[in-house]
Amino acid sequence: MRKISVLSILVILVSMFQSCSEKVETDLTKTAFIPKPTTVTATGDGYKLTNASLIYVQEGAEGLLGTAEILAERIEQLTGSSVETKTTSSPPSKGVYISLADKEQLNDQGYELKISKNLVSIKGADAAGCFFAAQTLLQTLPVEADNTQTLYIPTGTITDSPEYTYRGAMLDVARHFFNVEEVKQYIDFLAMYKMNVLHLHLTDDQGWRIEIKSWPKLTEIGGQTEVGGGKGGFYTQEQYKELVEYAADRQIMIVPEIDMPGHTNAALASYAELNCDGKARELYTGTEVGFSTFCTDKEVTYQFIDDVIRELAALTPGPYIHIGGDESHVTAHDDYVYFVNKVQDIVAKHGKKIIGWDEIANAKLIDDVTVQFWADVENTTMGVEKGAQVLMSPAARAYLDMQYDSTTHLGLHWAGYIEVDHGYNWDPATLVEGISKDNILGIEAPLWSETVTNIDEVEFMVFPRLPGYAEIGWTAPSERNWDEYKTRLAKHGKRFEALGIDYYKSALVPWEE
Repeated sequence: MRKISVLSILVILVSMFQSCSEKVETDLTKTAFIPKPTTVTATGDGYKLTNASLIYVQEGAEGLLGTAEILAERIEQLTGSSVETKTTSSPPSKGVYISLADKEQLNDQGYELKISKNLVSIKGADAAGCFFAAQTLLQTLPVEADNTQTLYIPTGTITDSPEYTYRGAMLDVARHFFNVEEVKQYIDFLAMYKMNVLHLHLTDDQGWRIEIKSWPKLTEIGGQTEVGGGKGGFYTQEQYKELVEYAADRQIMIVPEIDMPGHTNAALASYAELNCDGKARELYTGTEVGFSTFCTDKEVTYQFIDDVIRELAALTPGPYIHIGGDESHVTAHDDYVYFVNKVQDIVAKHGKKIIGWDEIANAKLIDDVTVQFWADVENTTMGVEKGAQVLMSPAARAYLDMQYDSTTHLGLHWAGYIEVDHGYNWDPATLVEGISKDNILGIEAPLWSETVTNIDEVEFMVFPRLPGYAEIGWTAPSERNWDEYKTRLAKHGKRFEALGIDYYKSALVPWEE
C-alpha cells in the first residue's frame, strides 16, 4: 500500500478547508442587518463576488457614481484587486448595477436591493436610497478577508425605507477639539448605519472651532483652548468645506451649531465689545455651564451674529443652522426672548432654517423652526403648540456621553446611566405626551466631550449604542424588539473589532467569540 506523506495529508486538509470555507450561507434572512430592513426575502442561492465583478451605474443618473466608487473601494479591500466602475445606458445581465427607480415606486431614501445568482441590482428612490442600499449590501460581506477567498452574497430581495428622514448624531468639537481626519472617521461610523446627519457643536465656552474671516480673533484667541487646558484648534473654512463634501459623498448633511447667547465665553474672550461691560473675559478650560452671555442690547452683538451666520451659511449647503440657546442661565428671560427673536430673523435672512435646543420655544418662533428636545418637556410641547417640529434627543435615553453604568471610566451620569438596552428601548413618537410622529423631524444622539479627549474614547462611548439609535430612526417601532435586536448586535462585535473600533462590551449582549 502506497504511503501518504504528511505533506500530502496537509494539502488534502487545506483543500477540504478551502472547500468548506467557500460554502456560503444562502438564506438572506439570517444576515444580521442593522438597521432592520422593512422586508427581506431569500431565494436560497449565492452571488459570487470577485475582483472581476463590474459595478455599473445608470447613465445620466445624478449622484450615483460616488456610491459605486465607495462600494468598489470596500470590495477592493476585501478582494485585494481593483474593481472597475462604469456607466451604462442599459441594465447589464451580470455584475452590480446601481440605478434610480421610477418616481412613486419607492419612498424617499428607500431602495430595493435584488440579489440574483448573476446580478446584484440596487434601485434607489434617490441617490441617498442607492447609498443606503450599498451599506446594506456591505453587511452581507465579511468585514475582512484574506484576499484569496471567494466572497458570496446570499440571494433574495430587500425592500426598505426609513421611519424618519432625519437620523443624526452630534459631535461636540468645542469642549475637546477633533481634527479633520477624526471627524471623517466619525462620519464613516454614521454612514455604516444609514445615519444621514452630523450635527457639529462648533462653539462653546471652552473653544471656537470655525474660522470666521470677518472676526479673526475668534480662532486666534477663542480657538486656542479646550477643557483641561489643551491646545484646542479650529477648522479653516477650506477644512470645513472638505468635511461638508466628505459627508455629502456619504449622503450625510452637516448641521453647524453656533451656541448662543450662553455657552459663549470663547467669543467673549476674543472680542471685548460683545460683553456688556466692554471687557474681554478670561479664556475658560473648565466644565461648568450657564455663566456666560452675549450682551443682548448691543447692536454690535447682532452685527457679529449676522457676519458669523452669513459666512457659515455660505459654507453650508444643507438647509439648517443650529443656534443653540440652551443653559443661558445668566441671561434675563426677557433679554433671552428678545435675543432669540432677533437671531431667528438673521438666520432666515441668510436662507437657512433654524434648529435650537428646547429653551428657544420661549421665544416667538418663526416658520420652519425645529426645537431639539433634550430635557424640558414643557418647553418642547410649547414649541409644538407654536408650530415647531421636534428633533428627539432625550438626554436620559440618547446622550452618548452618559456612562453605561457606575463602573464606566468615561462619561457623566447627570441624566442617568444609559446601558445599551436603555438606549434602544424607546419610541420617539410615544415618549412624550403631546408629541406624536407628525410633530417629529427625527432623532439625534449627541456626544458631548467634557470627558472625551480622543477618537478611541469617542468610539468607546459611541459603540455599541450608535447602531441602536440608527435603528430607532430607520425601523418601524412594531419591528423593533430588544431580545431580537441584541442577537443581531452581537454579530456586529466582530465587525467593530475588524475595523479597530474600541467598543464597550456590554454584558447584556451575547457577543460572538
